[in-house]
Parts: sequence; C-alpha cells; structure tokens
Amino acid sequence: MRRGRKTLIWAGLAAAIATPVAAAAMSPLLAWRDPIYIAAGFAGIVAMALLLVQPLLIGGYLPGLLGLRGRRIHRVTGLVLVMAIAIHVAGLWLTSPPDVIDALLFASPTPFSDWGVIAMWAAFGAAVFAAFRRSRPRMWRLGHMSLVAVTVLCSVIHAILIEGTMETISKVALCTLVVLATLKVGADLRIWGVRR
Repeated sequence: MRRGRKTLIWAGLAAAIATPVAAAAMSPLLAWRDPIYIAAGFAGIVAMALLLVQPLLIGGYLPGLLGLRGRRIHRVTGLVLVMAIAIHVAGLWLTSPPDVIDALLFASPTPFSDWGVIAMWAAFGAAVFAAFRRSRPRMWRLGHMSLVAVTVLCSVIHAILIEGTMETISKVALCTLVVLATLKVGADLRIWGVRR
C-alpha cells in the first residue's frame, strides 16, 4: 500500500473520531454540567469511536495493523470499549442513581435509555464471547458478530435520540461510519454466510 494512501486512511479515521469529540467539547451545554457527568458523557463518545475502530481492526483495513497484530489490538480495544461503557454508566449513576435504575429496569420515560441499556448488555455479551474464542469457532464467530450487530444498532439509535453535547452532523456522520464499517467487515469475512 502506498504511503499517501496509508496517510489518508489514518487521517480520515482521526478526523472521524476527533471531529465529534471536539464538537462536544465546545458544546455550551457543558457549562451547566458537573465534571462527573461530563466524564460520563465523553466516555460514551469514546465508546462510539471505538465501535468504529473495532471492525476496521478485525477486517484488516488499517495500514500497519494487519493479521495477528490487528486481532491482538482488536482484543485490547474491546476491553477498553467495555471499560468506556462501564465508566459511562457509572458516571451517570453517580450523578443520578434513580435515572440509571429506571433505565436498567426499562422504566425510563426517555426512549434513548432503553436502547443504551440493550447496547450495554450486548457489548458485555460480545466481550464474554471473546473470552471463549477457542471453542467452536463457527458458532463463536456467529454469536460474537450477532451481539456486535445488536451493540452497534442499539448504540447508534441511542446516540441519535440523545439531544446533548454531541453536535448533530458529526454525530450522525460517526454513527453512519460505524454502521458501514460493521456491515463491510461482516460482508468481507462472510460472517453470515452458511458454509458446508
């Protein structure tokens, strides 16, 4: 792969991640929030960014991170993703426990909460599947990717429905890239194909 193309790929990924983060950092809504709530919100943004990085790693689309190296970083990034989700939820819990309890019980009046909770459990499930990677590879891959698909779909809906610090255009662009990257890796690796 040519040097210019490698640079373009990495620059595009950096822009896709940095733009919504920078836009959120400049949001006037941050002035009315306490530090824990802000940290929780940015943990959610980081988690969404990692949902873009994960399929790019496993699909071998990032220059210099192909094959075994890409898969190893994919595992580490998956762990960081789970930690970002945990920080997101823990921060919201510290600022408003009743809201988090309502969300976990699917009793919240805000529709985005339900999608966020489903995404959280699906992400945790995908991480658990990753721990049992060596057993029944075909079933493992199908189960892991199914949970990842639920995570991506519900995370995107969760993010789109929230009217918060994330700027709308950059948020929609990031969510679109997450969906497209997930669909591409699913198609390229033939995750859903039936093999004899």
